[in-house]
Amino acid sequence: MNIQAEWMRGGTSKCWVFESDHLDLTTISLDELLPRLFGSPDKRQIDGVGGATSTTSKAVILHRSADPDIDVEFTFAQVGIEEATVDWGSNCGNCSAVVGLYAIENGWVAPHGDITEITTRNTNTNQIIIQRVDTPGGALPIVPRAQMPGVASAGFKVGLGFRDPAGMTTGSLLPTGNTADSLTVDGRSWTVSMVDAGAPVVVIRAEDLGLDAGQFDSWTSTVEMQLGTLEKIRREAAVRMGLAATTEQAARAIPKVAIAAAADGRECDVNVMMLSMGKPHPALAITGSIALTLGTRTPGTVLHSITSGIHSSVLRLRTPAGVIETWSEERDGSMTIGVDRTARSIASSIIHLPETLGNAAEDSLASASY
Repeated sequence: MNIQAEWMRGGTSKCWVFESDHLDLTTISLDELLPRLFGSPDKRQIDGVGGATSTTSKAVILHRSADPDIDVEFTFAQVGIEEATVDWGSNCGNCSAVVGLYAIENGWVAPHGDITEITTRNTNTNQIIIQRVDTPGGALPIVPRAQMPGVASAGFKVGLGFRDPAGMTTGSLLPTGNTADSLTVDGRSWTVSMVDAGAPVVVIRAEDLGLDAGQFDSWTSTVEMQLGTLEKIRREAAVRMGLAATTEQAARAIPKVAIAAAADGRECDVNVMMLSMGKPHPALAITGSIALTLGTRTPGTVLHSITSGIHSSVLRLRTPAGVIETWSEERDGSMTIGVDRTARSIASSIIHLPETLGNAAEDSLASASY
């Protein structure tokens, strides 16, 4: 059996996009199917379509919504690389940027005006994301020309607005009830802030890791030497945030870890390095940037103290790939936190279902026909 899929870039991530109707034809558990399609478990993912990094081993499964207020519903899957696992616990903001573009390119939503709004719902978090795709003259540009940090070539501009994102995973912006908490790891006390908006994030001061705020470009090597400690902090935070019963049960994808330090304020407001699946992220998890934005606005948090409670509607986050800006707006009593991304389709593909799973799928379909 073959599976139709679209290979797309969203922001600084790549993902395989599947329509749920196509996957339903296999009648095989997605927890079994996706790792095999991606080539896991194997750090190279040599026998599948995965890219062997956390930012390229991702899937988006979508369908047109029956809800008249929602255009498209989608589910994000972080596919394990060295483990044959799928993490469904959070959304990916970068990959979210492909959803509105896919809907326009496939005729699910007709473009109208210079900016076409597509209302989407992420099923992992039940988050409403308003996607604003540039459609000058009521159509997608023939040649995409929008640029963004961390990507060498252009794409179609997509604005992502997360509507009332606080507490979408745990039920509270501050899952522990505190703006700052103390975690004891490796015999040392660490002051952190645990924030849930877009995605759950635990924020650590760069200085506490021995990082020089003025030497951002040199952070990576020092952080890599402390990944073991940071993973323990992350797992302890998962328990404190109610995401896992024990540190051993903590998911790989959430909470995310953000290391932050003050900036000079001229080019950016805060220096940030985020970890993704246990390693330094080459840019920034967009769902994490939403949490950082609301954390900055919350007195008493690590981020609020670092930025001195900046009140601008735009927050400038310096990442290894460059400066990313988030924006905030209030409308009809709702708070929307957003960020602009680019996206484009890379390839339309037919993925061949591995033989062993293919036989199981054929048997299932044969049984269903009787």
